[in-house]
Amino acid sequence: MDVWEILHKSLARLRQTLKPFLPFLFLISFISVLLASSFAPWIVQRDRAPAFAQLPRQEIRGVWLTTNDFDVLTDRVKLQEAVTQLRQLNFNTIYPVVWNSGYVLYPSAVAQRTGNQPFIYRGTEGQDILAEAIAQAHRQALLVIPWFEYGFMAPPTSELVEQHPNWFTQQRDGSTTSISGAGEVMWLNPFHPEVQQFITDLVLETITQYDADGVQFDDHMSLPNEFGYDRYTIALYKQETKKNPPANPSDPAWMRWRANKITAFMVKLSKAVKARKPQAIFSVSPSHYVQAYNEYLQDWPAWVQQKAVDEIVMQVYRYELDSFLSQLVLPELQEAQKKVTTAVGILTGLRNSPVSMPQIFSQVRAAQERGLGVAFFYYKSLWDYGPEAIAERKANFQAFFPYPALRTAVKKDSSHQSPNWMNQEGDA
Repeated sequence: MDVWEILHKSLARLRQTLKPFLPFLFLISFISVLLASSFAPWIVQRDRAPAFAQLPRQEIRGVWLTTNDFDVLTDRVKLQEAVTQLRQLNFNTIYPVVWNSGYVLYPSAVAQRTGNQPFIYRGTEGQDILAEAIAQAHRQALLVIPWFEYGFMAPPTSELVEQHPNWFTQQRDGSTTSISGAGEVMWLNPFHPEVQQFITDLVLETITQYDADGVQFDDHMSLPNEFGYDRYTIALYKQETKKNPPANPSDPAWMRWRANKITAFMVKLSKAVKARKPQAIFSVSPSHYVQAYNEYLQDWPAWVQQKAVDEIVMQVYRYELDSFLSQLVLPELQEAQKKVTTAVGILTGLRNSPVSMPQIFSQVRAAQERGLGVAFFYYKSLWDYGPEAIAERKANFQAFFPYPALRTAVKKDSSHQSPNWMNQEGDA
């Protein structure tokens, strides 16, 4: 008997011995391949683009769904196509609007109880818009973080103003409105306990009633510097400081008092959310600090410092690359990046103001070089409003994220000292 025959018979006996264990061995092999594939893209990407820093595992790849995307949110077929497309392009987070123009976009007992919403937004088949968005997105392994876009704003024609006029603040000259990107708006008084309770109830209702992965607030969770001269706030300021509010709205002490009050509310709101759903992501999308604080009394770095925030998506809506890059090195953004999951908001176009792919490409790569995630404003402008063909724009977005980076919320420790880390997974 030669050596090959001996080897053949030995292998046959070995196969017979291992036959009962083959399913188990196959499972181990399959899991090993999945784990290897989860890490391989990092190596490939690094080798392909050695100039870029390795991206953090907690990388945000998000997009906002605004009221301009309302036909997508209300149509089941369009919504399914949207989330499937986003999943194929390796996005991992959507931020659907739920609070806009003084109304919520889901059946809300809180809104109906306060008398400011006599109707209910529903989809084309009568479905709950938010519930459907969460269900569809979760099937595609996307996180869903409902976005309270209007914050403390409301149009002067809304039922909220009619039903609760004492909830709104004013300027020193008695003016009650300001002009914003949303047009003419009034501002809920962030210092009034009934306003704080109303916002808190809406947020907790969203977290409790739906399988949402968190909540998001933006630069409108604030107050323009000129406001705060209503009777309630003046009395509260006099009670606490024994002084009248300064005539100058930019007085440093007056600004700091109001900013601190907003910070205290946001910390309290975050704790209420965590008490109801500990794994929920408390996300904030502000403008850069100088503008946020000086113009809107929004001291969001203090929110991060006081551990109220899990995620920062700083809006950097700039057309010129140099201007965009100058925002990425701001100390408040770099400091936030040390503490929480951090990304920048990138403008992908507006109906009457398209943004080209070269601009988007350069901004995404600049953010990725610095280990920052990205979120795009907004869904339909990803490809519908651009100067390039839709197929070309989609191919470019595929190049941004050549491998999956899924996010899975996990429970924090009780000390609330670490950011709300996520786990990157392979595409099973």
